[in-house]
Amino acid sequence: MPSLLLINPRFPESFWSFRWAIDHVLPGKKAVNPPLGLATLAALCPALWRVEIIDENIEPIPPTTDADIVGVCGMGVQFERQRELLAHYRDQGHYVVAGGSFASLCPDEYAAAADTVVAGEAEYVWPEFCRDFEAGTPKPLYHETGTVALADSPVPRYDLLRLGAYSNVTLQFSRGCPFRCEFCDIIVMFGRRPRVKGLDQIEKELDQLRSFGARSVFFVDDNLIGNPKEAKDLLRFLAEYQQRHGYMFSFGTEASLNMAQDDELLELFSAANFGWVFIGIETTDPVGLKETGKTQNLREDTLTAVRRIYSHGIDVLGGFIIGFDHDTLDTFEHQYRFITDAGIQSAMIGLLMALPRTPLHARMEREGRLLPVERHSNNTSLTTNIVPKCMTAEAMAAGYQMLYGRLLTGPEIGRRIRNKAAYLRVPVYGSGYSMGQRVGIVARLLIRGILSGGLSTLVPFLRSFPFLTPSRIPMVISDWIIGLSMKAFAERHLTGTARRREAD
Repeated sequence: MPSLLLINPRFPESFWSFRWAIDHVLPGKKAVNPPLGLATLAALCPALWRVEIIDENIEPIPPTTDADIVGVCGMGVQFERQRELLAHYRDQGHYVVAGGSFASLCPDEYAAAADTVVAGEAEYVWPEFCRDFEAGTPKPLYHETGTVALADSPVPRYDLLRLGAYSNVTLQFSRGCPFRCEFCDIIVMFGRRPRVKGLDQIEKELDQLRSFGARSVFFVDDNLIGNPKEAKDLLRFLAEYQQRHGYMFSFGTEASLNMAQDDELLELFSAANFGWVFIGIETTDPVGLKETGKTQNLREDTLTAVRRIYSHGIDVLGGFIIGFDHDTLDTFEHQYRFITDAGIQSAMIGLLMALPRTPLHARMEREGRLLPVERHSNNTSLTTNIVPKCMTAEAMAAGYQMLYGRLLTGPEIGRRIRNKAAYLRVPVYGSGYSMGQRVGIVARLLIRGILSGGLSTLVPFLRSFPFLTPSRIPMVISDWIIGLSMKAFAERHLTGTARRREAD
């Protein structure tokens, strides 16, 4: 029977890596999330195949292997490393397969790099490839263009992942999003009609994760509430599951801001033990939201919506974008004020990027505004591939750098925590660590982050610490870890990049 080696290439460091936290504070962790896609792909293989998963983000890639097939996945930011690995193993005589989200968007990019490219969702095309490979007739391209029923998605091979090396474990309930954000590639890949797994499937996945001792679970859905009725059914089930099993899981997910207008939905999130949700806020400028098609964020004042989510004990992690057509240098001040007033610690701000096959990319191409820069760049860098309308690309990059420099000082981190705590009074958040691990985390944070930062960090930390409300301590400690991790990345990369530009 064939043997298969599946590889997740290393990611270039970004804010999303939380490298400082992983290296200096969290016990035994090496990365944030495991490669759920590869675990699902492994579960789709014939039962007798020998399958191994290697994640370069937590362990070294083997220079040689006896596997018949080497499959390498990748997002856009992983493309260069993905291509290196495909070439490395192909040169050794292995049959190499490319897949992942970027191969789904741009399969032609891999035609010369891989023996086979798998594009789109894998539930139907991967078993087809496996059959063809066994028969000696694999095709160069397997492209899913139909609709995959998630009832046909298997329980991922969690047993092939080193789950203890990650700060979260991951599972997926739905694919697709009903909205039309111009810059987003999710609807390009998964469509606008969300599809969901059955609750029995979710139960099986949770049972497996529970058997492995998992505690912190991230639903990786791009919008968990894309189908509100199905989402509510899921949340009711999760609340019941948590009650049966002693609330051992702390959940987080991604959702759209319109969750704030549905009190029943918010209560269900809280009852199911969701401690946080990542929301694409992007901008608070109504003109910018209309321009990009993000009308779901226009239903009420954004600050009011965020604070209502807080009132149900749920933390908000926010995605923000600068570079919309009507953005000016004043936009940086507007973003600063909102992020500060809202108390959003994990504020992932990016410069607008036109991703392949998105409506934004097509419009920028029509308008002659695509820049000849590395299109696979991380959006949390000082680059963009579009020509802004109301400021220069250089001014936008400089403003971006200054905005993060302003947000990531000790006093500002502490200020956001205090502003959040005024509305997030009873956090659902749970760390997922034992008492001994929590003590170690706090000790390492104090020694390596707070005290080493001097009075400019120690004083804001003490001012933000909830001495009289111990239930908030896990949230505050988490926010300081997030803030200092983002600060460490910005100091190493954004400032360094700016200095190199000045030197050039």
